[in-house]
Amino acid sequence: MARKIRAGDRRLMSRTARETLKPNRKPYYRLIERGISLGYRKPIKGPGTWVVRRYIGDEKYSVRNLTTADGHPVFADDHENANAKNVLNFGQAQDALRSRKNQSAGVGGVYTVANALTDYYAAVEAEHRSTHDARTRANAFILPKLGKVKVTALTTKQLTKWRNDLAAVGARLRTRKGEKQKYREANGDDAKRARRASANRTWSILRAALNLAFKHEEVPSDAAWRKVKPFKDVDAARPRYLTVEESRRLINACEGDFRQLVQGALTTGARYGQLAGLKVADFHRNVGTVDLRTRKGDGTERVHSCVLTDEGKTLFGQLTAGRSRDEFIFRKADGTAWSKNDHTRLMATAVKAGKIKPAISIHGLRHTWASLSVMAGMPLLVVAKNLGHADTRMAERHYGHLAPSFIADAIRQAAPTFGLKAGNVQIMRSTQ
Repeated sequence: MARKIRAGDRRLMSRTARETLKPNRKPYYRLIERGISLGYRKPIKGPGTWVVRRYIGDEKYSVRNLTTADGHPVFADDHENANAKNVLNFGQAQDALRSRKNQSAGVGGVYTVANALTDYYAAVEAEHRSTHDARTRANAFILPKLGKVKVTALTTKQLTKWRNDLAAVGARLRTRKGEKQKYREANGDDAKRARRASANRTWSILRAALNLAFKHEEVPSDAAWRKVKPFKDVDAARPRYLTVEESRRLINACEGDFRQLVQGALTTGARYGQLAGLKVADFHRNVGTVDLRTRKGDGTERVHSCVLTDEGKTLFGQLTAGRSRDEFIFRKADGTAWSKNDHTRLMATAVKAGKIKPAISIHGLRHTWASLSVMAGMPLLVVAKNLGHADTRMAERHYGHLAPSFIADAIRQAAPTFGLKAGNVQIMRSTQ
């Protein structure tokens, strides 16, 4: 066993010494060897946790918790005696750190898929990005099947089967606690495509975690998952949109405060979250634009200017007239702002009352604005810019088939015609 670091570590070595430290989100570190430090993070309440900081080059570090074999955090022996499992003293934490480095193993001698996901969450959160979707998908689809598997034991065959099995079952339905999970039947080509697309998104999370483990030298090779490819051509579903007549029926079927929100969506093509966050100051009456905000995956916010039609300018002018700049433009009947799921029931009710079939979500109103604009001749570049896209790739993928086509126009103008007339077709019988 390597010699334990002692000199200069008195503030981390014992629980008595650690009691004198101030609670801090940033860990207290002790260099163990070149490029690797053991850290102690002290919370305001409860026991502290042991973390590992590793230098990854370019003046950057990765910070992750020491975890047990099943992915749970390892605590310091602040409130209870060390047990060499999930409660470690300073010396045991050093041993666990070296075990992970030299043997590609977590606490207990195993570096599992659960460990890899825990490290991945820490890396993502260090960049101020959300891990909500990753954790939700991992808890539902990855951890139950692969969580306890050693990363070094993963095989291409095993991962491919897991991915295929995931795509074969329907979407999960809400199920009471304690009951067997229920699934929607995946009938029809579009349902199968959607399940494959969902499997791809879950696979991308697992692959990112495994790639990070390989980058941090937790495993010697990435060959097992590098050979597993996502399903092809499964993200090309054409978005559902409303006709102008259907849009009018939907507006008429909405309640007062929700009707304003639907009108805002149809006149801007904005996402629900963008509309809910709009304030009076975001509407520029003189130029007829609103500032829409998009939260990116890395935690940054991007603002783009959405140009309104005359109809849209009138709508926003009425909604903001006489109001202070810091008020939300769209408010519920009680005066409060719209929150995450406030629209769900109201949209379903309006769709049913408006006899909109098949049903459409509020996000479909974004597709409605874009689809109707493209069919009316608006260039894809203009559509993309007004939706806030950085380029035309998304607009081409979703709406390109609706755009007036040079090829189609040329064919209809120059291809031969044969004087065919509509009517009954007579089948000529053979004389032989």
